[in-house]
Amino acid sequence: MNVPAPINRREMLRQSCAGFGMLALHGLLGSEASAASLNPLAAKQPHFPAKAKRIIFLLMKGGPSQVDTFDPKPLLDRDHGKPPPFALPRVTFAKTGNLLRSPWKFRQYGQSGLPVSDLFPHVGQCADELCVIRSMHGTNPAHGGALLKLHTGSDTFVRPSMGAWVSYGLGTENTDLPAFLTICPTLAHGGVNNWGSAFLPAWCQGTPLGNASVSAEQAVVRHIKNPRTPTPLQRLQLDLASDLNHRHLEAAGSNAALEARIESFELAFRMQSSMPEIQGIEGETEATKKLYGLDDPVTANFGRQCLMARRFAERGVRFIQVTHSDSFVQWDQHGDLLKGHTKNAAEVDKPIAGLLRDLRARGLLDDTLVLWGGEFGRTPVAQGTDGRDHNPHGFTMWMAGGGVKGGMAYGATDDYGYYAAENKVHIHDLHATILHLLGMDHERLTYRYAGRDYKLTDLAGNVVKDIIA
Repeated sequence: MNVPAPINRREMLRQSCAGFGMLALHGLLGSEASAASLNPLAAKQPHFPAKAKRIIFLLMKGGPSQVDTFDPKPLLDRDHGKPPPFALPRVTFAKTGNLLRSPWKFRQYGQSGLPVSDLFPHVGQCADELCVIRSMHGTNPAHGGALLKLHTGSDTFVRPSMGAWVSYGLGTENTDLPAFLTICPTLAHGGVNNWGSAFLPAWCQGTPLGNASVSAEQAVVRHIKNPRTPTPLQRLQLDLASDLNHRHLEAAGSNAALEARIESFELAFRMQSSMPEIQGIEGETEATKKLYGLDDPVTANFGRQCLMARRFAERGVRFIQVTHSDSFVQWDQHGDLLKGHTKNAAEVDKPIAGLLRDLRARGLLDDTLVLWGGEFGRTPVAQGTDGRDHNPHGFTMWMAGGGVKGGMAYGATDDYGYYAAENKVHIHDLHATILHLLGMDHERLTYRYAGRDYKLTDLAGNVVKDIIA
């Protein structure tokens, strides 16, 4: 009988080292899988190394005019009052007239010399951070359809919002907070569908803080405190409900709606301890409050929203939207362009610049993508004598931080600013690029529903690689 020769401890460790490594790897992967199964909001690995960890979307509802903000047109100044020397779209939203020059001058800012309108002197001073996309285009000239297209990728069907897709793909870095928050959202033109989850799990949908009809000071999670029931008793009640729900779940088998309901109860309980402190800004220094314009009644409201966005971003919320809309159509100047755009820009210019500077100072801008824009732009031809109509055919949005090149303008509209002409960027392309910067392949981020795989970009969309640093 052959007896195996004994081995010493060193030889045993040498032969077993690979096995120890596999055990360690199994433990790590098992922990991640266990965390994901216990909490679907747990942070998930992206498809590939990400440039950005989170996004702050500054929505200028109503459609700011590209030729009055970030897309200067010398020929529009020269030919003011003349009939447009190009064909108008086959379908227009309203009757328009001759060319209308911009009431504002453009100045070059920063080392890049990027031109920015006098409407945005504070943002202009951050020009070297901006990647201005001048060749955006869509298809829908109506606010409702265009806002749905911007938020969900579809203007005809109820689809998950961009923030919901990001939540589904990446989860949140702070499981005591939602992955997706929207501050003072508008209830018009798509309303809840603009931050809804549609057929994605319910935990993917945005959590609204206030709405466009209330001030930012009132933009809080409702019923976050329960003055009548002590926390330990709430925990007992929740445990009982959870036990009953899990029994139903075992009997029913897989039930995404019930699973999402269970998780929503748990998240709401955890938020009671985390959300009140984050919603309040009392701990911020006076210098920080002044940076955002909280010392000026003109800028205080939007400044507070931007400051809240930074506070949520640094605490791990994945998608934060801030909406500028204190009326039905905030930037929608069909008439009185000079007065309307002047008022609107004055309210947001300093807070936006403050946000960019604060993110940079805190080391957050490199991995935070800031997106600015509206659902479309405006025509370079006049509506009436001093207004501009809707224009989805060529408009401007900009990005900053989060892996994009700063101090540059990408793409171009025609000589008068009506149509996207060079390096055109469709809404689907914008979505594909945002997901790419967050480390997700828009072709792989899918959800099976009603017999087919859905994507944010549906059947279109290309990553705009030239703007990626």
